Amino acid sequence: MTDNVIEIEGIKKIYQVGTQEVHALRGVTTKIERGDYVAIMGPSGSGKSTLMNIIGALDTPTAGIYILNGTDVSHLSDEKLAEIRNKEIGFVFQTFNLLHQYSALENVMLPLIYGGVEKQERIRRGELAMKDVGLDDRMTHKPNELSGGQRQRVAVARALVNEPSIILADEPTGNLDTKTSIDIMRLFNEIHAKGNTIILVTHEEDIARHAHRIIRLRDGEIESDERNENIERF
Repeated sequence: MTDNVIEIEGIKKIYQVGTQEVHALRGVTTKIERGDYVAIMGPSGSGKSTLMNIIGALDTPTAGIYILNGTDVSHLSDEKLAEIRNKEIGFVFQTFNLLHQYSALENVMLPLIYGGVEKQERIRRGELAMKDVGLDDRMTHKPNELSGGQRQRVAVARALVNEPSIILADEPTGNLDTKTSIDIMRLFNEIHAKGNTIILVTHEEDIARHAHRIIRLRDGEIESDERNENIERF
């Protein structure tokens, strides 16, 4: 059995904008092993957001093959993609994407509700995820009662609760100050040390330095793909 959690081959994405075709990805091929920690970087317009959307099963490629944890998800229906997303991928976004009417614990448990997990098991796993990110004393707090760093920790707990194949983080420190950003990156390091696969999309070099591998995109193609020899340590 392959140890690749992600296999991408010849991925192209073409958008029709009026009468023009925009080639966002131009035949991207790469593999990501289980347990790796990868940063995807690139300037605006490089294709990194498009690649993230395809890896996250939020979009499908125009051409090419995408195999996620042994399943070809290249051309699945929206319904099937939603199932794959909920089961295989934990998302962490720059804007946290928390529902403000729910408590921190209720936000964390949302993927389990979508997955049809029974209530007591949802609570057990939700509380465990909150403890894993150091927020067991904030479970009943609403998002507006939490700091930015605490809200991002809730988002990380929500990403972890389904025990997904990969954690996909899109600019996870973009709305945080320097000290809080360091705290969140320390948390990602701890999560990776437990064996989780992390894919980090960022334009910040100091954030990418925490990853063990850096893929750089330019004009819809992979410009470089190298192991990080200078990993930022805590």
